[in-house]
Amino acid sequence: MSVKVQETITFNDFQKIEVRVGTIVDVQEFPEARRPAYKLWVDFGQEFGIRKTSAQVTKNYTKKS
Repeated sequence: MSVKVQETITFNDFQKIEVRVGTIVDVQEFPEARRPAYKLWVDFGQEFGIRKTSAQVTKNYTKKS
C-alpha cells in the first residue's frame, strides 16, 4: 500500500479553514460500525451546541480515558 503525499497548502488557504474545540460529554460503544469505534457527543458551546460524531480510537482509548 503506497501513501499518496499531498502538496502543502498556502497559508492563505489555511486561514480559510475553521477549527473548533469541544468537550466530550458522552461516549457509547458503536457496534454497528464497520471497524471498532465509539459514538461521541461533543459540546461546542452555545453557538453550535452538542454534536454527535464517531471515532475509531478504541485501540488507544477506553470510554473512561
